[in-house]
Amino acid sequence: MTVLSIAGFDPSGGAGILSDIKTFHALGEYGTAVITALTAQNVKRVGGVLPVDVDFIEKQIDTVLEEEEIVYAKTGMLYSSEIIKTVAAKIGEYDLKVVVDPVMVAGSGGQLSKDRLVRSLKEDLLPLAQLTTPNVYEAQALSGIIIEDEEDARKAAYRIGETCDVVVTGGHLKGNDILYDGSIKVIEGELVDTKNIHGSGCTYSAACVVYLSRGYSLEETVQKAGNFTRRSIEHGFKGTLNQFWEEGKILR
Repeated sequence: MTVLSIAGFDPSGGAGILSDIKTFHALGEYGTAVITALTAQNVKRVGGVLPVDVDFIEKQIDTVLEEEEIVYAKTGMLYSSEIIKTVAAKIGEYDLKVVVDPVMVAGSGGQLSKDRLVRSLKEDLLPLAQLTTPNVYEAQALSGIIIEDEEDARKAAYRIGETCDVVVTGGHLKGNDILYDGSIKVIEGELVDTKNIHGSGCTYSAACVVYLSRGYSLEETVQKAGNFTRRSIEHGFKGTLNQFWEEGKILR
């Protein structure tokens, strides 16, 4: 199956489009990509962001979908309300089933988006989403609720869930993910003792796209995506590929 990522480019290879494509490939799916912004960044800092012209973003989407039969996609860094509105219009035009990773801040702490982004995400993009996958800081911005513990995360998930199904990822919640798909569910996990987490949110949301495309329920999808992301963090890129070949099957 062919899937699509609409996101920014991280030249370090750890996050953004490159991370998404690696995840699609590791899970045995063919990945296509539309770039919304170029960044100058590494695992420690963001040195600059150069957004792609919206007309060219439209042209990328149209050209890919001219030839590829794509149903499932994800969005990552969209950077501005203008880009969000453009991408949302194309999602509606092609009736894509989309996972929204509401990227606002890089794992290194660098700002990756402009003002008015939150309002545009909530008004233009989230109503079209099958699922959104905010971390704690993104969930705070989308819900307006300060998250200090798991109970706060439940409240935030419920608030965001008024617009679309949501999983508040557990990197800052002792590893537990909070899913709202009409009711609150706690997906238990565990934290990996490592600093190798650059791009983990991209990996997670890309894995969600793959599992949803295979017909798994939302609860099964977030469980499988969480497991895959933890393995990726534990083993790194080479470790994950070694495990892939040793098992003689695709990590699914």
